[in-house]
Amino acid sequence: MSLSILPAAELIARLHEFDTLIDARSEDEYAEDHLPGAVNWPTLNNAQRHDIGTLYKQVNAFEAKKRGAAHAARNIAAHIDREVIDKPKDWKPLAYCWRGGKRSGSLSLILDQIGFRVTLVEGGYKAFRAAVVQDIERLVPLLNWRVVCGTTGSGKTRLLQALAQEGAQVLDLEALANHRSSVLGAIPGLAQPTQKRFDTLVWDTLRQFDPTRVVYVESESKKVGNVSVPASLIERMRESPCLNLVLSDDERVALLLEDYAFFVSDSEHFCDRLQVLAEFRGKAVVDAWQAQVRAGQVEPVVRELLTQHYDPVYLQSMRRNFKQYEQAKTIAPADHSAGAMQRLAQEMLKEILEDTVPELST
Repeated sequence: MSLSILPAAELIARLHEFDTLIDARSEDEYAEDHLPGAVNWPTLNNAQRHDIGTLYKQVNAFEAKKRGAAHAARNIAAHIDREVIDKPKDWKPLAYCWRGGKRSGSLSLILDQIGFRVTLVEGGYKAFRAAVVQDIERLVPLLNWRVVCGTTGSGKTRLLQALAQEGAQVLDLEALANHRSSVLGAIPGLAQPTQKRFDTLVWDTLRQFDPTRVVYVESESKKVGNVSVPASLIERMRESPCLNLVLSDDERVALLLEDYAFFVSDSEHFCDRLQVLAEFRGKAVVDAWQAQVRAGQVEPVVRELLTQHYDPVYLQSMRRNFKQYEQAKTIAPADHSAGAMQRLAQEMLKEILEDTVPELST
């Protein structure tokens, strides 16, 4: 037999050794979170898992196991027909389920009997999840962070994107969270990941960074929409050197009107989101903003949101939470365009390169 068991603590450093990572859990479990790059081959699908669970509770375990085995056998056969027939003999799959290994074990036993070298994750996804949480804490202090600060609309996300395009190491938490990190930051039609999924995405990004190079990250708060930034990461960010990105008010307004074009095109949606600010700014102020939006006067509302709401809150938060914010180096693109952000990114990376090149001895 060539079936082997791999502890999750070892797995996170050896994911690259396997040709296919197979998640044998149900579709909903897989959607909640899964190993990076894993494919979903449910031993029991959503409906079957629910039915077997009900049978287990209402009848007995023996009857549930018989019915579950019948479902599992049919599903595994379908997976083999669909995915395995064309695999070569040296194909190396890894399989896992939730914790006990019954669902992944059933699949792996058949693959092993065929003659493949199959590996099972000891403790399943639950053990992997614990290992990821622990490894984030290990990785974060090893990295050389630069925190991009700047008031709302200054182009922090655009700058991170430009830095990434220029080959810099970037952790874009808002992109991973599918959220723009404010009360108005939800993106229409785009759901946020679960907390577990977000943590895995953060870990998967961190583990690929080179500790000898700078990593750029935006000055996020503890939460990005509905998901929380790992505590060790937010603590490290708050201790790290900062860069203060500056744009004029006119440029910031123009940038936000571009990035939040869905608010411009759907005034009622914008008004609905503005209602959230009533507890902070008062009902009369929000009512006035909503009236302006419905009258097509979006630009002055955006300007007031920046200067009257976001700027004071942001500056207070930065000074309170980010220890090196007051010493931050100011960086300023020519304007809010992607081209200006790219030129700024190039200048930043050139400066870092010049600082790291040792002087020639004479």
